[in-house]
Amino acid sequence: MDLGIAGRWAVVCAASKGLGRGCAEALAKEGVNLAINSRNAEVLEKTADALRALNPAVQVHPVAGDIGREEVREALLAACPQVDILINNNGGPPPGDFRDWSREEWIQAVDANMITPIELIKATVDRMAANGFGRVVNITSGAVKAPIDILGLSNGARSGLTGFVAGLARQPQLASHNVTINNLLPGSFDTDRLRGNFKNVAEKSQQTIEQVREQRAQGVPTRRFGTAEEFGAFCAFMCSEHAGYLTGQNILLDGGAYPGTF
Repeated sequence: MDLGIAGRWAVVCAASKGLGRGCAEALAKEGVNLAINSRNAEVLEKTADALRALNPAVQVHPVAGDIGREEVREALLAACPQVDILINNNGGPPPGDFRDWSREEWIQAVDANMITPIELIKATVDRMAANGFGRVVNITSGAVKAPIDILGLSNGARSGLTGFVAGLARQPQLASHNVTINNLLPGSFDTDRLRGNFKNVAEKSQQTIEQVREQRAQGVPTRRFGTAEEFGAFCAFMCSEHAGYLTGQNILLDGGAYPGTF
């Protein structure tokens, strides 16, 4: 299927590895030019080179730094001549018990996983509407749909973003001008973050990492974890010209792990 977005420009946050990179690769294959961001400049440059090799026809502009900082957001947006597509993504806050978290830790989580994507949306959607095309995809978490007790910081911050998007996406001045805003909720994907979680659990439970991995996989109906490539492909479709009637939605991509009907 031709997604109809060749030649457009996308901003992809946290794009040097994992799900963000999967999205950047899928968009590059479709001929979308990219402005990409992550904290690690060296890794980001290598990712930019790989994306250019994947499709020599596209431009790739890397901007390193913490996307939570205003000056980094401004530099990233300045590196993108026209933002047609915005992929909001950021690392999640650490797990723990809410009894141990300080006010500052709550503020950091909300700033990184709610306010930062809102600031990027604010900076781009009105121009998208004026141009008659815009796609915003916020990579959040399956925990928004089925909260995980030890991920309270993430549950709270990402749920706040979800509630905000539910109202914004339905504003006629955006939706009627072909600007869609949706959330893509990953379940268990084979990323560095998931593998790090396995390592922590293995150390605490005196199991091997492979034992923990197999137990976790058995909890997913597909009996496997998702890949960054298939996540990116799904994200690319949500950014396509064919997805103009999809807005304000939370799309759960989790191999069937969520047991509910709705």
